[in-house]
Amino acid sequence: KARLGYPHALSVQNTKNATERAYQVQSILAQAGLNKGVAISLQSVDPGTLKAIKRDNISSRSYAELQRRFTRDKVETYSDMILGLPGETYESFADGVSSLIDGGQHNRIQFNNLSILPNAEMGDPAYQKKYGMEAVESKIINIHGSLAEEEEIQETQELVVATSTMPREQWVRTRAFSWMAAFLYFDKVLQIPITIAHEVGKAGYRELIEHFLEGDLAGFPALASVRDFFRAEARKIQEGGPEYVQSREWLNIWWPADELMLIKLATEGRLDAFYAEAERALARFLEARGAKLEDGLLRESVLLNRSLMKTPFQEADLDLSLSWNLLEVYQSVLLGMPVPLEREPTRHHVDRTSKVWLTWEDWCREVIWYGNKKGAYLYGTSSSPAELAGHH
Repeated sequence: KARLGYPHALSVQNTKNATERAYQVQSILAQAGLNKGVAISLQSVDPGTLKAIKRDNISSRSYAELQRRFTRDKVETYSDMILGLPGETYESFADGVSSLIDGGQHNRIQFNNLSILPNAEMGDPAYQKKYGMEAVESKIINIHGSLAEEEEIQETQELVVATSTMPREQWVRTRAFSWMAAFLYFDKVLQIPITIAHEVGKAGYRELIEHFLEGDLAGFPALASVRDFFRAEARKIQEGGPEYVQSREWLNIWWPADELMLIKLATEGRLDAFYAEAERALARFLEARGAKLEDGLLRESVLLNRSLMKTPFQEADLDLSLSWNLLEVYQSVLLGMPVPLEREPTRHHVDRTSKVWLTWEDWCREVIWYGNKKGAYLYGTSSSPAELAGHH
């Protein structure tokens, strides 16, 4: 890499419990500029589920230690969670997502659907009966796979779409929750105001995400379109449809539902409407639970998030004046060292011109697709280190 400039990235998987060796290897790769996002796989955080799938021998403490050390070293990580595992419920899954974010995973949780591998223990009819597993045959589609290069012979998989503890409607609810969490938080669309609502308003991550999925969205057409899209796509999967959504218009590839939703809002000129509705919806939610923030605080946190989102066709940098140390609070949470919110005038110079995307296609490819594992969706500012919060 140092001699030739190649390869650009190297994707590796960590061993189960070898915390120190995994840390050393991944740190070496990161220092060499080869980090594609370090995988810290968990599958589930529910003890009963981990026992059912015989993963209870893996130390959660090891993962927490890796997360802490990589965060300290500013090395991006992502965690894997599998949807539809035996014994998992919607409640345990949603709580698990919230606990991972609370534990420091602010970059990416990759939500995978459970498929049954041939000759695995889950393939045993007795095992499936024990946990009430319901599966459908589904085409195997690669994330961001090309529509132009589909195989002549299509491989299929047995995809689990319900269990006794996660019936069909709860599976749809869980799948939609996963996409909503990815869209709002890990795609950075509303990560800043959600963080402020959590830190200052003491709202839980799960309930904040659920408000956009299950709250009263009458009069919020942009928010409702996101929710309805995720629910519809979840039902398609449950009926044997593909795990990803095809788009011949945008790069002719298969997109995760959350990423395609962001592309739709941006390319259709609906991002500003989305942010305006999100601010009102969050204000209503916080007020209903008795956690009304200071006047202007929520508006500025939404403005900051909108201003930092990478978008194409920018011709000038942006100078942004805020009344609170919002960016400092947000970034301190990502580093696991929270600082208190203070009312103090702050000024940020948002660098929008060091890298400019001149077409929607380039933006889709280089920001939404390539930024997936590293969460590189936000511009850098002169008031904060460029490597924080996906500021690349």
